[in-house]
Amino acid sequence: MGNQVFLGPLPPRHGVHEPTGGSPPRAPGSVRRTVTTDMLRPDGIRGRLELVGRGRDLRTGPDGSPVELGRASFEAVVDFTGGWQLLELSTDPGHPSLQRLAGTSVGAGFRARVLDAEPGLGSLLHQLLDDVPVTTLVSGHAYAAAVAAEPRQRLGLAGRPTFGRDMCAGFADGGTIMADVDALGRAPVVTGPAAPSLLNADPHAWHGVPPLPPHAMRRSRRIDVRPGPVSTVDVLYRDSYVRPDGLETVIHEYTVAMEIENGARETFTGTSTCTHLNDTLRALEDVPILLESARG
Repeated sequence: MGNQVFLGPLPPRHGVHEPTGGSPPRAPGSVRRTVTTDMLRPDGIRGRLELVGRGRDLRTGPDGSPVELGRASFEAVVDFTGGWQLLELSTDPGHPSLQRLAGTSVGAGFRARVLDAEPGLGSLLHQLLDDVPVTTLVSGHAYAAAVAAEPRQRLGLAGRPTFGRDMCAGFADGGTIMADVDALGRAPVVTGPAAPSLLNADPHAWHGVPPLPPHAMRRSRRIDVRPGPVSTVDVLYRDSYVRPDGLETVIHEYTVAMEIENGARETFTGTSTCTHLNDTLRALEDVPILLESARG
């Protein structure tokens, strides 16, 4: 069987059970934003973490024709096991002022430091960099999955930030995650289902992304906005992980269909919510910008 791993039936409390397949057709007059961040460890699971982000905004004309409004990308290298220190960062469009972030942590305070270093990022690049702290956190799933077969001992990663008990529903005191953290020094490994492709027959549905190697992860976002008497928003958010046998699996997934009224930062706090749900809603702050692009 080689490196193949049989996960068996999905535990009732673990992961996503009915992941989304494909993407809806692009509606005339709409704007679609697609964003991905790949979490890679080319030097091995204990090596440095490489984050590669890509994003695109696309308007769909009345006749269905695509008009690209903008692209952005970044590459970052993070010392994951040594305190989450940012070692390298490059962006497109380029912003030399962001180089002052090298040597700082991508954990607490990183988002504020990004805006302090460069207030004029533009919404697409800002969304990519806004994901850096949590994609670094989420990439720990690949680390945990790789060491799960090793003797059950406490991880004790030197300098790694700790995450507050009760910071969200996932880390609630007495919950599944914190029970394992307290007992073993590590979180339980989510066993997600196979990840259906988010592509459809439309070649413009998503920006291009390369295939992922084993032990890699990807965060994918799609935001469709359509202006009208009542503007509509349709959102997909997914974190996926590639097992050692090459099968991509879903770790987190949220979908949102809404008519706009958003107070996420004031309403969704503590154990009333989840970090990944907040990340889904956080990205909606750019919806007004996308609506203006659609009207334009």
